Amino acid sequence: MSRTRGTWNTTGTWIAGVALAAVLALTGYAVFGGDDGDTDQAGKGGASASASGSAGPKPGYTPPDDWSEPDRWTALPDGERTDEHGSEVGFPHTAEGAVAMAAAANTTSIEGSRNSVDEQLRLYHSYVAKADRNDENAEEIELAAIQTDKSLHQEMGVEVGVPLPSGAYVRSTVIGYKVVHRSENEIAAWLLFRTAQKAGEMEKESIDYGRILNAVVWEDGDWKLSGAVTQRALQGLREGQEPKMVAPGDADFNASGWTAVREAS
Repeated sequence: MSRTRGTWNTTGTWIAGVALAAVLALTGYAVFGGDDGDTDQAGKGGASASASGSAGPKPGYTPPDDWSEPDRWTALPDGERTDEHGSEVGFPHTAEGAVAMAAAANTTSIEGSRNSVDEQLRLYHSYVAKADRNDENAEEIELAAIQTDKSLHQEMGVEVGVPLPSGAYVRSTVIGYKVVHRSENEIAAWLLFRTAQKAGEMEKESIDYGRILNAVVWEDGDWKLSGAVTQRALQGLREGQEPKMVAPGDADFNASGWTAVREAS
């Protein structure tokens, strides 16, 4: 399985599902679940930005024969509206609303003429708290996204600047979560996401799973991803507490305390 942290995966492409968390990685606050027990320094100033974890499902993972129905299911609430960047916003002032925002911030699609720059800047402007938005972070996000697009186009055999081949895509969807801290205006949760990648109509789709710790704050009537809140969540995180990266249906999904997101795809 390719790595699902704040780094490049085995194909050289940035995992779409953690695009927004890259913003907080710039300040050293993002936490990505690794699949090989390594630690990684994804942020500035040497701040730890990784948590070791157990292996996740292999690419092409299918539910085991001894399917274990998830103990916990949730249909996350929708946002009230779509903002000027095309992002769903206006989530309820509840724990489920906070998770729904984080899930929206980690749901991405790169296909056709829509590239990584489009997606990462959309997420940045729609979902990041004011304290973490500045010209330097925006520029670094854009530069990283440009490199991502170059690698993705190289891998799929098309020139940079032209649309991806017909039927090609990189899509990421949150399929589970585990809340680790909650208060009235701050929520921290592990998100379990699935990233699907396909190089064209006749190519085989590959699937990777990963997890990421997101922490959000209630700001100006909506939830926003916050570096300061994530830092506090990090301080309370003990080694070995990370839930396993396992798909719904695996017995360890329940044992790890995941709640499945209903109708995720």
